[in-house]
Amino acid sequence: MSHQQAAIGQSAPAGRFPISLFSLTAGAFAIGMTEFVIMGLLPNVAQDLQVTIPQAGQLITSYAMGVAIGAPILALFTNKLPQKLLLCLLMVLFILGNAISVIAPTYTILMGARIVTALAHGTFFGVGGVIAMNLVRPERRAGAISVMMAGLTIANIMGVPFGTFIGQQLGWRASFGAIVIMGIISLIGILFFIPRVQQEKSAGIVQQFRALIQLLLMLLVGALGSGSLFTVFTYITPLLEQVTGFSEHYVAWILVLFGFGVTFGNIIGGKLADWKLMPALLGNYAALALILIIFNFTVHLPAAAVITIFIWGAAAFGILPGLQLRIMTMAKDAPMLASTSNHSANNLGNASGAFIGGWVITHMGLTYLPWAGALLPIVGLILGLVSYRLDRKVKQR
Repeated sequence: MSHQQAAIGQSAPAGRFPISLFSLTAGAFAIGMTEFVIMGLLPNVAQDLQVTIPQAGQLITSYAMGVAIGAPILALFTNKLPQKLLLCLLMVLFILGNAISVIAPTYTILMGARIVTALAHGTFFGVGGVIAMNLVRPERRAGAISVMMAGLTIANIMGVPFGTFIGQQLGWRASFGAIVIMGIISLIGILFFIPRVQQEKSAGIVQQFRALIQLLLMLLVGALGSGSLFTVFTYITPLLEQVTGFSEHYVAWILVLFGFGVTFGNIIGGKLADWKLMPALLGNYAALALILIIFNFTVHLPAAAVITIFIWGAAAFGILPGLQLRIMTMAKDAPMLASTSNHSANNLGNASGAFIGGWVITHMGLTYLPWAGALLPIVGLILGLVSYRLDRKVKQR
């Protein structure tokens, strides 16, 4: 960390986070909306653009692949730009992509707009994570990352339902119009509140790739955590309706409760990671596996299933702040690329989890989803322990 960055962290009030951090939260909120709101609008998009539902679903897949593949490449070639300038350019790119979505006359143009927006997604969290760490004292870094990431969780609780409602009432294009407004608000906040930071000399591309190779194990650990979530969550509606016996109306409210669990877990996960990083992270993976094993039994009991889903949401997202901090501290030569790659790995985990869940349903049945979901964090826990032991051996030399 440079002297200027250290001064920023030390000047932050001890009892609360600086207001500049919440500019990043607003950006994360807008990104969360644009990523997830389309899931509730697929029939509207398909009808308006005269494509099938599966074709409209490819707008989700293309976005995930844009984050997974394009974002690290963009981060790699923009690493020498001043961080505040890069953050502003990313939000301009985000606003532009969503503005094109509002007026897109064809399916192909909408697909291109989604890919453009996805490039801003991963790199925003990459540079945003670095800035968030440097806005606070060293002992509060995971907490700062959790505050930024809270924008994503709040988007799932409030932004996505609100955006879906707007789209259903005024047309799906209005939802993207609302996201453009949120992006502009975030850009204004970044311009006025994020300080200009004199960053240290950036490592070369070769050095950054070398640092990234050392992180592949932890990136795989993160992908397994995300894969565990999406193995079950992608199919949570049919699971709750066909196995637990809830009606469609109740499932919607249960998903809101899940969102509150996600927010709670994100905050607590940040505090625990600031206390004991790797023990908290490994403990979280163990808790995630355990709660999914329990879900195999509680899924047949409506009241118990609801409680389990809340705890599951907390465990699933409690991982994120600690994982982000672990990866960024390991990659001293390339913290922004590492942070961006973490989000890419998570998106690959999302896609893989959805595929695994579909395979389980086809070959084994809905009731086996929680078992499959529990297996992935167990593997992640084992790999995390290997990484932890290797790290301790290096420090003891």
